[in-house]
Amino acid sequence: MKKSRLFTPGPTPVPEEVLLELARPVGYHRSAEAKAILGEVVAGLQYVLQTQQPVYVLTSSGTGAMEAAVTNLVAAGEKVILGTAGRWGERWRGILRAYGAEVVAVEAAPGEAVTPERLAEALEQHSDAVAVFTTLCETSTGVGHDIAAFGQLLRHRRAVLVVDGISGIGAMECRMDAWGIDVLVTGSQKALMMPPGLAYIAVSPKGWQKIETTPVRNFYFDLRRYRKALADGPDTPFTPANTLIRAQRLALERLRREGIEQVWCRHERLARACRAAVQALGLELFARRPASALTVIRVPASLDGSAVLKKLEKDFGFKLADGQDTLKGKIWRLSHMGYVDPFDVLGAIAALELVLAQSGLSVALGAGVAAFQRAYAAE
Repeated sequence: MKKSRLFTPGPTPVPEEVLLELARPVGYHRSAEAKAILGEVVAGLQYVLQTQQPVYVLTSSGTGAMEAAVTNLVAAGEKVILGTAGRWGERWRGILRAYGAEVVAVEAAPGEAVTPERLAEALEQHSDAVAVFTTLCETSTGVGHDIAAFGQLLRHRRAVLVVDGISGIGAMECRMDAWGIDVLVTGSQKALMMPPGLAYIAVSPKGWQKIETTPVRNFYFDLRRYRKALADGPDTPFTPANTLIRAQRLALERLRREGIEQVWCRHERLARACRAAVQALGLELFARRPASALTVIRVPASLDGSAVLKKLEKDFGFKLADGQDTLKGKIWRLSHMGYVDPFDVLGAIAALELVLAQSGLSVALGAGVAAFQRAYAAE
């Protein structure tokens, strides 16, 4: 017998009490109780995002919140700067192009991050850009961006800063107001410890100034509707996934009890220990500026990366993520965000050691586990 253990960078494990909440009977989404719960969830999200701005709840995947950001902020033909370091930066590009934006891309090589210096150069060359779009955590490569530095560059400029925080919020430090983020989006199924189905978006006063001058060209994702419904209710303009909202309240309560700074520190501690374990096994880290939400490992040239992951799941129940697109079979992505503790990650490291040895790679069994423990204890 083996247990299934989820270590993908989304969806991620969900706490037991949150799962039990989802088993309760469905209630009426316009009831006074439902509105009160929505209000609690909004307040919890404001705490996690570190913002005083309202947070709007969308029933969609995180991509829905990304599309809402684009359609509300950018008119067809307007110029934007895109800081992209992987697949999710490319998701921004796809949405922007679909709505007719002129995209100036600042691209980083796989495993690299877009630097503040390169963004500053692009801003100087394209002073007519109305927005900068980028990611907090690029889970396709394990890279984290210096969003605080990006915010400083844009604080006194015309352009608004739009950040995909879907896989970073709750796992990495992110302070929307203090860092000057104008639009911040995230989703339920990553470090917020929920199943997929909810997306969240918050907008600064500067962001709202841009929205108010942009022609309306959407219906479901029109943030003006969400602003009015939240102010009048609290409520949503359309039928929400109220069972998920009810469960999200419990997950957010866990984060508040722990304290958001401690949550960030916990993830960073796990990340440092996991990176130490990987290197002790003679493996190479892929990201040059690693995020603390996951550890991305370069597959040794002698191995079939996809085959190793299949064996890891088949024999031991550990589900890690393969690379995507051109990186398929070339990297392994081990998530340690959300409802994950050090012994969960230790188990993944131990199972990986066994599979590597069985696959013919020369590894010292126990070396990764011991390195993880030493690094974790040193923190």
